[in-house]
Amino acid sequence: MALWRGSAYAGFLALAVGCVFLLEPELPGSALRSLWSSLCLGPAPAPPGPVSPEGRLAAAWDALIVRPVRRWRRVAVGVNACVDVVLSGVKLLQALGLSPGNGKDHSILHSRNDLEEAFIHFMGKGAAAERFFSDKETFHDIAQVASEFPGAQHYVGGNAALIGQKFAANSDLKVLLCGPVGPKLHELLDDNVFVPPESLQEVDEFHLILEYQAGEEWGQLKAPHANRFIFSHDLSNGAMNMLEVFVSSLEEFQPDLVVLSGLHMMEGQSKELQRKRLLEQVFPAVTSLGLNEQELLFLTQSASGPHSSLSSWNGVPDVGMVSDILFWILKEHGRSKSRASDLTRIHFHTLVYHILATVDGHWANQLAAVAAGARVAGTQACATETIDTSRVSLRAPQEFMTSHSEAGSRIVLNPNKPVVEWHREGISFHFTPVLVCKDPIRTVGLGDAISAEGLFYSEVHPHY
Repeated sequence: MALWRGSAYAGFLALAVGCVFLLEPELPGSALRSLWSSLCLGPAPAPPGPVSPEGRLAAAWDALIVRPVRRWRRVAVGVNACVDVVLSGVKLLQALGLSPGNGKDHSILHSRNDLEEAFIHFMGKGAAAERFFSDKETFHDIAQVASEFPGAQHYVGGNAALIGQKFAANSDLKVLLCGPVGPKLHELLDDNVFVPPESLQEVDEFHLILEYQAGEEWGQLKAPHANRFIFSHDLSNGAMNMLEVFVSSLEEFQPDLVVLSGLHMMEGQSKELQRKRLLEQVFPAVTSLGLNEQELLFLTQSASGPHSSLSSWNGVPDVGMVSDILFWILKEHGRSKSRASDLTRIHFHTLVYHILATVDGHWANQLAAVAAGARVAGTQACATETIDTSRVSLRAPQEFMTSHSEAGSRIVLNPNKPVVEWHREGISFHFTPVLVCKDPIRTVGLGDAISAEGLFYSEVHPHY
């Protein structure tokens, strides 16, 4: 997810006045403890307040998260959009006339039989997976059955569309969405989202999300965990076909914030096209990137950056390695006196922690922004308005190094001060853990909500 340059920024100052009524005067805590002891009633009770690490961290976030003085008014978002069709995987395959056989993974699905084997393979492990379906006609036949299946649910899908929906929830924002928008997606979008005519197409891009529950059985197969299998025949989003339409729409719309998403969809493209899109068209023109661990590794591998020899992350992404890659992106491709680039901010998010990296002198309110992004991860996943400390857990590393390519600092996590800040050659890093939902209800679009929330609380210095 990226934020484009060349926009005029405008905002307003909101003043909040609060009133506190003290119905009964209170003695200082020291006097109460002295009085309690003199009465020989035993130790004084602990002062009220959250005592668990999760409770202390959530309370600290609430105190840190404040709205920026200068706020966005017009937001343009692109370029990937689709309709997510969510339904029971077993029931769909039964409706297609398929029966359970032997499971087998396929990196690309070419037929219904490949779909059945891959689904069984991952359902048997209780593991999530996403695959491309190569045959256009066969996929469209399956998508039609899935879309019309009783109980199938249709949702706005695609990073750009989800981010646009998140911003559109604020009635004072005008939102432009560029992406492959078909009739069903257009129907699902918020009325506050404007889609240019060039982005409209006759047929939707469908992503089919086949769910299964823990313990669900199909023949001899039994799922050990609840999860989902996703597949699509999505060529428009993979090639970022709407990028040119997106750029051409900006002059007329005149946004003060531009968000580009869907870079991870390019993984199936050639290295040459990846480098051309990223290093020539994207990096020099954007001011901010939002990335998860998959996308961050993809970027460093595409451009032979630090730790690019990693084929995948081993469990939780190492904070020091992530910090090294973020530093490299901003140093090698970010804004400087000798480089015509506007990239000054990267928001990295993974399951258990987030990092905001910024070039000094360009952004404000980033402490609140990284905290807000982490907080919404817990509330949206658990489908709650506020953090429910009984339903979340603190899983971030308790200690970590800030770098592995230089002599970094060792950080020890403190829930009372959940945002950690460090600096490296003109670049500032803000780290905060995530309170991970134990039994998530809403995970689709979680990364997009995080990026949008972080941007919503961010402020760009006026001289930018």
